Amino acid sequence: MAFCTGCSLLCDDIVVDHLDGVVKKTMNLCRKGRAHYDSLTVERLRPAVGGGEVPLEEAVGSAAELLAGAENLLIFGLGSSSLEAQRAGVELAKKLGSAIDDPSSYSQGAIMEKILAGEVPSCTLDDVRNYADVSIFWGDDPSSSHPRHLSRFSYFPRGEKRQRGYEEDREAIVVDVRKSPTAQIAADGFFKVPPGGDADFAEALSSALGGKIPKVEDKKRMLNLATKLRKAKFGAIFTGLGHAEAVKGDIDWFVSLVGRLNEVSRFSIIPTLGEYNTRGFNQTLFDETGHVNSVSFKEGVGSGPKFGIARFLDVCDGAMIVSSDPAAALPGPLARKLARVPMVAVNSSRNLTTDLAEVTVPVAVAGIEAGGSALRTDGVKVEYDAFAESGYVSDAEVVRMIMEAV
Repeated sequence: MAFCTGCSLLCDDIVVDHLDGVVKKTMNLCRKGRAHYDSLTVERLRPAVGGGEVPLEEAVGSAAELLAGAENLLIFGLGSSSLEAQRAGVELAKKLGSAIDDPSSYSQGAIMEKILAGEVPSCTLDDVRNYADVSIFWGDDPSSSHPRHLSRFSYFPRGEKRQRGYEEDREAIVVDVRKSPTAQIAADGFFKVPPGGDADFAEALSSALGGKIPKVEDKKRMLNLATKLRKAKFGAIFTGLGHAEAVKGDIDWFVSLVGRLNEVSRFSIIPTLGEYNTRGFNQTLFDETGHVNSVSFKEGVGSGPKFGIARFLDVCDGAMIVSSDPAAALPGPLARKLARVPMVAVNSSRNLTTDLAEVTVPVAVAGIEAGGSALRTDGVKVEYDAFAESGYVSDAEVVRMIMEAV
């Protein structure tokens, strides 16, 4: 059996038939996982300096020289890197007095920090499969982003205490601004909220849970939802990018609702994270600093939005981007700022950010060409081995090589 590092579910039941580095046949891969495996042969990154291909050692040396010369250095990404590479990345940031950040600073960092600080309850996906009778998908569409989520863990499977699956034993609720594919599966469990209306929905639901008449148009439906949640034996709330957009730095309304739910029932929170080891980066940095992102080691340990990529680009004069593509993900004005920063890009495949980088350093694809470890989206640690040989070195080894060369 092999692992799939195509998303943060880290599926461990993959069967692969490959020959000479080319995947011929697979079992149990979703469409996203198959695309990830096929990336082995798609525009692999080459070691280069100034656009010209060079030996790996020369690219590493040039990368170290660029990083050491920066006054306000940013190390960004690492969500698609192994735990070993993440630890090395944090050590490199400490050595260089760098800021370090990842995409969670503009996505699900707020809820992750609450979970790791123990301020909201969480659980494992295995707990959900075995015991949950209600799953709420808040701004989350795993049918599109994590295709095996519903089938392996949250809605369709037969679990230890949920033997009859979705037909009798499970209920799916979706809170979103649109009727997503997941909402279509949930059918009458879909609650549409207007953009920016999540906090109002949460307040109305909290009132209904307390037996008050909610201030919504369809009061009966909201009261029925509250009754359903009060009767739940064990519930899970999965938060996605839509939830992160609704929070926008103010998560108190959500924390308050979770507290209210746990007064009348038992509910845990699991964020549906994008990159396969986002949880690992957040945990690694939290263990080191007490923060999940946007940290600076320039003068001791500092944290806050000014050290996140969105604001740090105003002063940044050097960057190392590891296994991420912020040039494609950031809004246009920020992407243009990033394009003006001298960059080192460490990745397995070519992308928009690597095209902008002064120095590129290739790495092996984790879980396929290199072994390592990671934290699943629910915090469960997994260890994976390589099953395909290649001439690429692991992300952890590359980061350590750069650190030694600085």
